[in-house]
Amino acid sequence: NEREVTHLQDVKGLIQLGYHLQLVTLVFALGYVGISYLVSKPRSWRKIAKITLWGSALALALMLALALGAVLGFERLFLQFHLISFSNELWILDPSKDYLIMMFPEGFFYDAALLIAGATVGEALLLGGIAGGFLTLQGRKLGIPDLSHQGL
Repeated sequence: NEREVTHLQDVKGLIQLGYHLQLVTLVFALGYVGISYLVSKPRSWRKIAKITLWGSALALALMLALALGAVLGFERLFLQFHLISFSNELWILDPSKDYLIMMFPEGFFYDAALLIAGATVGEALLLGGIAGGFLTLQGRKLGIPDLSHQGL
């Protein structure tokens, strides 16, 4: 019905906003790294790696907090998401008569949230691993002792 079609347009706009934010972030990050490569000393690469490592840790902490929220009450988390994301109430659908909610029940969104969270965790682990590996290699190259085996 018209209500469902309008809500899907709102959802499409929200997804496109997410894609645009990802693109802007990627361009900024690549630009920052590129400019650093052209004008900076290797020490700034260590700074970029440290920032990346901290960003990865922050992403993992946020995913852990969201996972905890989903386990304790996905319905409440899902409701809050809708209240924050949409300025109208077109997302409030009746499962007995609205086809959209029949085709995409809550379990679908729970699975989609797990997929997105898993992809985010994977990306954070990948970037954090690259940054951590770079810092470890740079530390060895500079003669900085590896203290990880000493519990430090």
